Amino acid sequence: MTTMTEASVREFKMPDVGEGLTEAEILKWYVQPGDTVTDGQVVCEVETAKAAVELPIPYDGVVRELRFPEGTTVDVGVSIIAVDVSGGSAPTAAPAAAPAPAAERQPEEPKAEGSGRQPVLVGYGVAASSTKRRPRKGAEIPAQEPAAASAAVQAELNGHGTAPAAAPVPVAPAPALAAPAADRPRPLAKPPVRKLAKDLGVDLASVVPSGPDGIVTREDVHAAAASAQAPVPPTAPEPVPAAAAAPATAPAQAPVASYDTARETRVPVKGVRKATAAAMVGSAFTAPHVTEFVTVDVTRTMKLVEELKRDPDKYGMQGLRVNPLLLIAKALLVAIRRNPDVNASWDEANQEIVRKHYVNLGIAAATPRGLIVPNIKDAHDKTLPQLAEALGELVATAREGRTSPAAMQGGTVTITNVGVFGVDTGTPILNPGESAILAVGSIKLQPWVHKGKVKPRQVTTLALSFDHRLVDGELGSKVLADVAAVLEQPKRLITWG
Repeated sequence: MTTMTEASVREFKMPDVGEGLTEAEILKWYVQPGDTVTDGQVVCEVETAKAAVELPIPYDGVVRELRFPEGTTVDVGVSIIAVDVSGGSAPTAAPAAAPAPAAERQPEEPKAEGSGRQPVLVGYGVAASSTKRRPRKGAEIPAQEPAAASAAVQAELNGHGTAPAAAPVPVAPAPALAAPAADRPRPLAKPPVRKLAKDLGVDLASVVPSGPDGIVTREDVHAAAASAQAPVPPTAPEPVPAAAAAPATAPAQAPVASYDTARETRVPVKGVRKATAAAMVGSAFTAPHVTEFVTVDVTRTMKLVEELKRDPDKYGMQGLRVNPLLLIAKALLVAIRRNPDVNASWDEANQEIVRKHYVNLGIAAATPRGLIVPNIKDAHDKTLPQLAEALGELVATAREGRTSPAAMQGGTVTITNVGVFGVDTGTPILNPGESAILAVGSIKLQPWVHKGKVKPRQVTTLALSFDHRLVDGELGSKVLADVAAVLEQPKRLITWG
């Protein structure tokens, strides 16, 4: 076996995969010690506060050690994997079960020539610091030795003066450990399904797949979780011998509350949900929100959608997805062009209003990882076909869980389509740093006065929330009225847009 020197070992550090992020959780390792890796090969998937990201290794070599197991939150700049780049073979070792001492896992990495900083994959990381370890679900709890356990029990009882020292308490032997994960076939499942199983505490290896080619689906995971939470029938208590009964002089003890664990499930708040919660709380209690509503007859808009679907070649929409959200997005962009002051942000530090001369249009998307808001960059410059293409890519990427942190940064105005859930409308909370958000309700057939007669028409309700520091009632009303006017008469897209 080739002898490896520390000089041939490269330490790949947790990169800063998004602006301002300081940590990420290791969701999945795709390599193990002894595996050969090549430059650009994905070695693991990590979750930040904004997205799940796959990390490629930046050099060729053989994996020597995984510094942290799955489920560990690691600070940016801390080494997560060691790779031997000398060309020799690495000794086969079990996957990392715990991080090695700092003195053993922080060999000096050669610095970039002419630079005092060490380059990482995406950006320069912060100084290495201690990592935060989270308990993994189903983790084995090591059994104490009998003598140590009895000593602990005696020390606690004697220290509190509640009972005399007792005889050593026998401890049951630890159960046999399960076979190593490397020896079991890896279940087939998509990343969102794996994330769901992890959140629900379901072992994918124990789930019976129902998808094509043996793929585990979301329904399979939910079924396994429900089965695991089914209550166990209570068994009759064994009779207590008279000799073992407590003496009559023993003090009465308060009854211990008992809860049925199948009645509730606790899900750790982390990643996207944690970041979303913090952002929404900060926005709600920082920006003074005002919400205005308007009910709109969108019958002509719905007819235009059908026309674009029937004859896509006529309008340059070949192969593109056309839906009401596309025209609503275009209508909002037209309204912003007519009322540019609504597209701004509040600079608290400098006490300035920053007016944006571009529109990065955010689209709120519900995903298995939580609510995310990627945005279409420079949406104001896009034609209707270009906007349709960008919107289709944004939605597909979000559903597959591949939205990058960069796609969720720099938004200026957002649309949230609550109508897809059958909701009439809502009072949306602004995304931090943005001045307005438009909620679109469900489109329903309703009686409506049209040309002096009551007729069935396609109707929806729009709600615009805005930051009252930036947008006064007049400006907000003009923006909402313009969006409604375009949707009532979509031909105005041609004359106004």
